[in-house]
Amino acid sequence: MVARVWSLMRFLIKGSVAGGAVYLVYDQELLGPSDKSEAALRKAEEVVPPAMYQFSQYVCQQTGLEMPQLPAPPQINFPNFRDSWNSGIISVMAALSVAPSKAREYSKEGWEYVKEHSK
Repeated sequence: MVARVWSLMRFLIKGSVAGGAVYLVYDQELLGPSDKSEAALRKAEEVVPPAMYQFSQYVCQQTGLEMPQLPAPPQINFPNFRDSWNSGIISVMAALSVAPSKAREYSKEGWEYVKEHSK
């Protein structure tokens, strides 16, 4: 009985985290234009480090443990990163769009090869 309850709780927690992530992506319009995604990333870079520091200080006060200072997050050059990301996405989508026709073409060539060599 306990195992079923535990597995149900794990499922609900994972589902809640996944649902929250999907809602956050939709709410912040991260799948829209790259300008909005870039603005959200900059906002996160400003908000997350102070929040992590405050949380670590809270945990230290509550538990009496000492936590080491986190290193500074790396700086990302946005224009180059965005261009590389977009070109990668375009390449993947282009490959996926021609995959069915290429698969048919290659299977046809393979079938012809088998026919020729089986005579």
